[in-house]
Amino acid sequence: MITRFLSRSLALALPVIVPLLFSSGAFAQEKNMTPLSGGVPMIEGIKLLEVGAAAPDFTIKDTEGKVFNVGEERGKAPFILVFWSIFCEPCRVEMPILQRLYEKHKDAGLSVLSIALDGEPLKSSIVGFVKQEGYTFRVLIDELDEKEMFKVADPYGVGGTPTIYLVDRGGKVALAKVGRFKEEDLEKAIQSVLKK
Repeated sequence: MITRFLSRSLALALPVIVPLLFSSGAFAQEKNMTPLSGGVPMIEGIKLLEVGAAAPDFTIKDTEGKVFNVGEERGKAPFILVFWSIFCEPCRVEMPILQRLYEKHKDAGLSVLSIALDGEPLKSSIVGFVKQEGYTFRVLIDELDEKEMFKVADPYGVGGTPTIYLVDRGGKVALAKVGRFKEEDLEKAIQSVLKK
């Protein structure tokens, strides 16, 4: 299970190494990767949720072992979901932006939920990274189900990292993006959902 978890996480997170691993057959059971514009590879056959789609419910644990249910967030305020990995260099660039936006809008009710795809085996590394960088938003750790599918990333159509969703008060996807994003574009989308 640990090997499967790490292979799924690495397949989503390592834009440079993944093509080499696939060509060597190391992840033969995984789907092929297709580069997005901007150079972020995506696993073929996985499609992002569309704007207006209902954000799927999920229940997983955070880094402190506390159970989190996204359904409890619905109706309160908008929230951002960011799927990332400690191995993902673009994620390391985007996370400080999310921290700034969280600090700016948390009093208006915006939550940021970061979902680490590295799994329980790398929990101490995730916790160390989050502490080192000073992130104060909630960090959740995705899990594999009995079919060895990610409980959260797969229903959300995450085929590469970082993947970001902005979800409005009603639980609908207001923005969906894979790869690098512009802070001003995310700011505009946040302003829009906070006004509703």
